[in-house]
Amino acid sequence: MCADVPVVKSFRALLFPAEARRFPGQRGLNVLLRALHLVGVSGIGGGFLFGLNEAVWLPFWWTTLASGIALTALYLWSDARWLLQLKGLVIVLKLLLLALAMAVPELRAAGFVLIVLLSAVIAHAPGRLRGYTPWGSGFICSRDDGR
Repeated sequence: MCADVPVVKSFRALLFPAEARRFPGQRGLNVLLRALHLVGVSGIGGGFLFGLNEAVWLPFWWTTLASGIALTALYLWSDARWLLQLKGLVIVLKLLLLALAMAVPELRAAGFVLIVLLSAVIAHAPGRLRGYTPWGSGFICSRDDGR
């Protein structure tokens, strides 16, 4: 069976450690990246909602993309269970909506509003909802379930 193969076990342990990995300064880095992400999202919002020229909001797009990738990498490094939970799945959905907004400019304003609504709901939802997974037991414990 695959689960008994040492490479599979070590890969699983890498993705899903018994305890979430942490490093000194991780909380500060998380706060900094989130702040940059909010600045980027605000700039994109202005561009999308008011139909501004792409040159005006594109730097904010790159700020949002870079900070979002860095946050995702941080969460996945800590414990990849995050991606299997509703809070991780919503990130994937938001990325798909952003890709659609870039491909279909007419959908940018509506897509942006939907992304903000999804973000607010999942960020302030109870831990049991954020930790919900459509696979397996329906709930996966992770490092922030107590928040």
